[in-house]
Amino acid sequence: MGALHQKIWLITGTSSGFGKRLVVSVLARGDCVIATARNIEKLKAIFPAAERSRLHLLQLDVSDSAEDVQQRMQDALAIYGRIDVVVNNAGYGVKAVLEEGGSLAALTQFQTNVFGVLNVTNAVLPHMRERRSGTVVIIGSRSAWRPEVSPAGFYAASKAAVHAIGETYASELRPFGIRVLVVAPGAFRTEGVHAYPATIHNHVPAYDGTRTAGMARFAALAGTEKGDPARAMELLVDVVKGEGAAAGREWPLWLVLGRDAYADVRAKTARLLKTMDAWEDVATDVEFVGGPLQQQQQQRQ
Repeated sequence: MGALHQKIWLITGTSSGFGKRLVVSVLARGDCVIATARNIEKLKAIFPAAERSRLHLLQLDVSDSAEDVQQRMQDALAIYGRIDVVVNNAGYGVKAVLEEGGSLAALTQFQTNVFGVLNVTNAVLPHMRERRSGTVVIIGSRSAWRPEVSPAGFYAASKAAVHAIGETYASELRPFGIRVLVVAPGAFRTEGVHAYPATIHNHVPAYDGTRTAGMARFAALAGTEKGDPARAMELLVDVVKGEGAAAGREWPLWLVLGRDAYADVRAKTARLLKTMDAWEDVATDVEFVGGPLQQQQQQRQ
């Protein structure tokens, strides 16, 4: 592949899961990768030196301050002189009942899963805006459509937040030729995704049964997921490059991955539409009545 056609990818969270598979998929297509993780030694063990002709390893903790992330992104830009695709993959899932985790658990979860996405993306955007070209990928989750699954409420909320942020980025960045893709995977067989213990900042015995059942459900799922993360990342590369399964298809703002994710998103939207239909007659009848004079009188009441 010629240098003009090579894309430069920056991918966060590449020491495991989707990130590790995505690095392999991108390199196999002839592109270059800046792979980041909190532990650079772990990355070196995963990707031997022989595989690094188009791969650069960079230490990055997305939960660090915006200033620290900004500096690391400047270091990343200096490696190849540009970044064509930034993939916000780094993240993890806090397991906590909301009342037991409280705002401290929420802040911890959002620092990585939400503020990390904002800081990494915003650090790269000036470069992309100047070139009037680039792709921003945000790895979300179908959990945003299943927040009722306890004790994953904080995780679901963080993914719902980045879904919304991704949609806003898409409208704000479109005039600069920058594309945005929000990826919402279902359950995929990635290592360690359910390894975190329950977070309890305020133990409430009344939730013991709920917490125990929820943690057992996640533990039982580990290793049995039907989703193949390698195949999912191959499709993601197809979409970004407009190749393979994505050839000739219109650019999607959303990429929902997995049969379970499709079922969950459709079920949630169906419930929402059913509720809206049931309440539309009264919930839409809340506007001012009459002309301007009558409306002013109603405002004063």
